[in-house]
Amino acid sequence: MSSSMREKATVMDADGIRRAVMRMAHEILERNKTAASLAIVGVETRGVPLARRLAAAISQIEGVAVPVASLDTRPFRDDRPAGTPVGPPPRLPFPMEDRIIVLVDDVLYTGRTVRAALDGLIAQGRPHTIQLAVLVDRGHRELPIRPDFVGKNLPTSSREHVAVRLAEIDGTDEVVIEEPT
Repeated sequence: MSSSMREKATVMDADGIRRAVMRMAHEILERNKTAASLAIVGVETRGVPLARRLAAAISQIEGVAVPVASLDTRPFRDDRPAGTPVGPPPRLPFPMEDRIIVLVDDVLYTGRTVRAALDGLIAQGRPHTIQLAVLVDRGHRELPIRPDFVGKNLPTSSREHVAVRLAEIDGTDEVVIEEPT
């Protein structure tokens, strides 16, 4: 937590995150009917462990291994410094063609990170479809982007910050709202 922010409320604990991931896994399977053509791509940083958790939950339900990859969106962001070259992203460990790609991120806010992730994915091939799964949708969109699967809708003010903490990175699982001090 930044020194200029203080914790206002915990909105999800470890059990809440686990239940949200399991519910989203079921929703993904309901929409797509099978896991056979699924691949899950996590947006770095916290989208990656969420993608792994989703893939594990889907595999547990269906008995099918679902490939997982990570995507660094920095080269594709529209707010990168002028003159910064856009390099090719690291290749995904599976072909994109004819796949249903589930793009996973922790928080959906303005939509700009998702837009960058879409550019990064499409630079690697043409999937059958791309679906978006987010743990938290906090609103305040600047681009016409809507998630397909949401763990929790969390209306916030633009001055608040939503912090997702995951055990794989932060040592604990929780979602908190922070506000300026």
